Amino acid sequence: MMGSSRRSRNGFDIWPGFVDVLATILLVFVFVLLFFVVAQFYLSDTLYDRDQTLAALEEEISELADTLSMERQERQRLEGRVAELDSALQATLARRDTLEGELVLSQAARARLRETLAERSAELEETEQALEAQRDRVVVLESELEESEQALDEESRRAEEARSEVVALREDIRALREQLSALSQALDISEATMATQRAEIQDLGERLNIALAEKVEELDRYRSEFFGRLREALDDIEEIEIVGDRFRFQSELFFESASADIGPEGRQTLDQLAETFATISERIPDDIDWVLQVEGHTDRRPIRTEEFPSNWELSTARALNIVHYLSEQGLPEARLAAAGFGEHQPVDEDDGPEAWARNRRIELRLTNR
Repeated sequence: MMGSSRRSRNGFDIWPGFVDVLATILLVFVFVLLFFVVAQFYLSDTLYDRDQTLAALEEEISELADTLSMERQERQRLEGRVAELDSALQATLARRDTLEGELVLSQAARARLRETLAERSAELEETEQALEAQRDRVVVLESELEESEQALDEESRRAEEARSEVVALREDIRALREQLSALSQALDISEATMATQRAEIQDLGERLNIALAEKVEELDRYRSEFFGRLREALDDIEEIEIVGDRFRFQSELFFESASADIGPEGRQTLDQLAETFATISERIPDDIDWVLQVEGHTDRRPIRTEEFPSNWELSTARALNIVHYLSEQGLPEARLAAAGFGEHQPVDEDDGPEAWARNRRIELRLTNR
C-alpha cells in the first residue's frame, strides 16, 4: 500500500489515456470505413446509371448506323437507276442522230443517182446516134454500158434500201403528226371552253354592272327625294347647302366653338332631319345596302385640349354625337356611320374667318355600304 501510494504520488498512470486514444482511433476508423462504404455505394449507383445510358446510346447509334446503311444502299440503287436511264437516253439520242445522218446521206445518194442516170441516159443517146460512125468503139461502149448498168443496179439497190428507211421514217413522222394533231385538237377544245367561260364571265360582269347601276340609280332617286324633302323642311336655315351627293351644315348650327355637345338649335334641326329620313328610309327596298354617313370637318386652326388633343378627335366626336342622337330618334344603328376628317378636307383654301367658317361643317351623305 505504501509502495502503491508512493507510485501514485511520484509517477503518472497512463492506462486510462491510452484507452481513450484507442477508442478515439477506433471511432475514426469506423467513421472512415462507413464513409468509404457510402461513397462506394453512391459510385456504384452512378456507374450503373451511366452504364445504362451508354447502353441506350449504343443501341441508338446501332439503329442510326443501320438506317444510314439502308439510306446509302437506297441512294446507290437510285444513282445506278439514274445512270441506266441516262445511258438509255444517250443511246436513244445517238440512234436518232445516226438515223438523221443516214437519211441525209440517202437523200444525197438518191440525188446523185438521179444525176448519174441522167448523165448515162444522155451518153447512151449520144452513143446510139454515133453508132453508125463509131462501130469500132461499140465493144468499148458496150463494156462501159455494162459497167454503168452494174453501177446503176448497185445504186438502185442502195436507193431501194434508203427508200425503205425513208418509208419507215415517214411512218414515224406520221405517227408523231397524229399525236400532235390529237394534242392540237385537245388544245382547241380547251381554248374553246375558255372562250365560252370568258364570254359567260363577261356576260355576268355586264349583268352585275347593270344591276349595280340600277341599284345606284335607285339609291340616287331616294337620295334626291331625301335631300328635296330635307331642303323643304329646313328651308329657313341659311347654314345648309346641298353639294353633289352631300347635305352640308355649318358646325355653328349644332356646336359651340371647340365643343362636341349638340345645342338646342342643333337638336331641333336633327329632329326634323330624323323625321324626314325615317319617312324616306321606310320606302327604300331592303335589297339596297344603304348607309347614312355623318362626316365631321374643322378649320385649320389647331386645338390642344385634354378632351380633344387634335382636330381629328374634335371632328370625330361631333360626327359620333350626331350619329348617337339620330339613333336615339329611331334611326337604325346599322344604317348610320360616323367619320372625322379634321382640317384635312377643306372646301375653302383661303386663310381667314370666312374660310374657317366654311370649313367648319357637318356633311350628311346617303351612300352604299
